[in-house]
Amino acid sequence: MSKADRYQQLQDIINGLDDDFDKFYDKQNKAAGTRIRKAMMELKNLAQEIRTEVQTIKNQQEEAE
Repeated sequence: MSKADRYQQLQDIINGLDDDFDKFYDKQNKAAGTRIRKAMMELKNLAQEIRTEVQTIKNQQEEAE
C-alpha cells in the first residue's frame, strides 16, 4: 500500500469517531461507547500493520545498501 492509502485509512477511522465521541461524552450514549471501542481496536490493529510494514521497508532498504 502507498503512504497516501495508509494515511487515509488512519484519517477515516479517526474522522468517523467525531459524532460518537460527542454522543458518548456529552449525551452518555452507551452504544456510541461501544462504537468508539470498536474503532479504537481497528486503529490499534492498523497501527500495528503499519508499524510492521515500516520495519520491513526499512530492513529492505538497509539490505540494498
